[in-house]
Amino acid sequence: MRITHIETRILSTPLKKPFKTALRELRIAENLIVMLHGDDGQIGYGGAPPTAVITGDTLESVQGAIDKSIVPAIRGMDIEELEVILKCLDTAIHKNTSAKAAVDIALYDLFGKHFKLPLYKLFGGARKQIESDITVSVNPPEEMAADALSYVQEGYTTLKTKVGLDSALDIVRVKAIREAVGGRVKIRLDANQGWGAKEAVRTIRKIEDMGLDIELIEQPVKAYDIEGLKYVTEHVDTPVMADESLFSTADCFQILKLRAADIFNIKLMKSGGLHHALTINAMAESCGVECMIGSMIESKIGITAAAHFGCGKLNITRADLDAVFLMAEDPVEGGVQVNGSSLVMPEGFGLGIIGLKA
Repeated sequence: MRITHIETRILSTPLKKPFKTALRELRIAENLIVMLHGDDGQIGYGGAPPTAVITGDTLESVQGAIDKSIVPAIRGMDIEELEVILKCLDTAIHKNTSAKAAVDIALYDLFGKHFKLPLYKLFGGARKQIESDITVSVNPPEEMAADALSYVQEGYTTLKTKVGLDSALDIVRVKAIREAVGGRVKIRLDANQGWGAKEAVRTIRKIEDMGLDIELIEQPVKAYDIEGLKYVTEHVDTPVMADESLFSTADCFQILKLRAADIFNIKLMKSGGLHHALTINAMAESCGVECMIGSMIESKIGITAAAHFGCGKLNITRADLDAVFLMAEDPVEGGVQVNGSSLVMPEGFGLGIIGLKA
């Protein structure tokens, strides 16, 4: 089956409430959807959100990279030669990981449909569903505690709590949430690069001394500060997870070599898609490092791709795929099914995406 052409479409989906981190505030989720057409009539779906503060990508840059560099590089190629196509995708343009991820996902979807296989089975078939945490946006402590309690009452058992704006107030935030939800709920902290290395150690140690029982702390320092990440990892008891520091396989090698983090957060928009995500996970697994499959504020297409990856691999022990819970509406037909806090694999081939709703 040969690739004939690529269509794109912008989806703008309102969120149920503002999504706030140390880096940005978001009220509407925008995604560029990719539709990869085969000469047998099949369509492979992919997508990418513009996350300029993390990946450097905007809607315009993703669109431009696809139209001007990626489409000419892969048009007319045979989907059965997936490895060759992915190499062409990789070398078509430097960086632009979100654009590459959108097309990579669509390629894998088309490949799975062509060979009549769900992607999670292609990746290893470790499980048929995966449980996700849900994000508590950074706000005043009392508001965060109320949001956390509301999520727990809805059935969520793991909270990803955004911090990083003010370390002293962050401690108050975490304490308020723990008191609100009790001791059985898992709490993960995500500082989104908001602290310095020594500030992070002081803050995390204080949280440890208060017995607030934090499962892990994600990206406490700037993305480029691998030495700082290593310093934090070595000086606290709480497991430290690399996120913004981990884009490429080269980043993965560097963090593993320095033992700079305990856990890796793999995101398809950072890695450039499923192809490199699989390699990063394999590298981490070979060194005994567990991974989480994470996401940006993506459409259900991107979340479905990440869930397939997470369900395929045993070394993916955690998931942060809550964008599907945060959307006020669902413009995508097919894909993952939501069952409480879990994402259940669809029955169809490839991603199991049927199409976009009118």
